[in-house]
Formats: sequence, C-alpha cells, structure tokens
Amino acid sequence: MFKRILVPVDGSATSNLGIGAAIRLAKDQKAKIRLIHVVDELVLMSTPEAAVVIGDAIDMLRDAGKSILATSVAKVSKAGIACESSMVESIGGRAADLIIRDAKKWKADIIVLGTHGRRGIKRMVMGSDAEEIVRSTTIPVLLVR
Repeated sequence: MFKRILVPVDGSATSNLGIGAAIRLAKDQKAKIRLIHVVDELVLMSTPEAAVVIGDAIDMLRDAGKSILATSVAKVSKAGIACESSMVESIGGRAADLIIRDAKKWKADIIVLGTHGRRGIKRMVMGSDAEEIVRSTTIPVLLVR
C-alpha cells in the first residue's frame, strides 16, 4: 500500500523518531524512503548587519543540511531500505509547503514526520509544520510524537 515514503528531517530527536517509524513502515511495506531537508535562508536576513556574513552563514546552513541528510541516509541504508535524499532551499517559504510540493512531485504514498506535540501558546507562537502539512495535503500523514 505505501511504496514511497517521504520523511522530512532536521536532525532533531523528534525527526529521528520519524525516521525510525518510516524505517519500520518501509520494511513492512517493502517501500523506499525519500528524505527531505529544508534550508530557510530568510532566518539569516533579519537584520541589515546580517548581510555582511550572510554568504558564509548560508553555506553553513547548507553544510549542516548535507550532514543531516548524510546521517539520515546512513541510518536508513543500514536498515536495508532503498533511500534517496533532497535538500530544498527557500527564502521565507513555509517548510510545510515545500515538503508537500516535494511529496506530490515524487508521488509519495505517505509522509512520515516527527512532531513536538506543542500545545497552546507555544504552538501559536512557534507554529507547527506538522499541523500545516496535515491540514494542507491529501497525502496520508503519519505523525510520530
């Protein structure tokens, strides 16, 4: 039923729980996994002073993203699951929108992601990519808390 599993990763413990669940699902379904990492460059452009070091900082974000993907790919590959990865860059776009776009383009059967399970004010202030993905896609979503 689920042959193509998309897993957004950010290197957090929560993200790693999503990878673990995706691996178990992939083994059960004989599926392949696509890992995606979103780099948001807008985070660096919040002050005029940031422009001086923005090139180096963006390179650092990219390098961190590559490292997160490499570690995640190694974890999936070690489990014997076919895996591919993608890093998507954005300037202020919502990560949820980019993840959904990638899932549609790749024809994912399901999106598996970890969620912090924030509630109340924390969720309102920080937002929730997981919640936005659930609300905005027709692709099934498995949330791992």
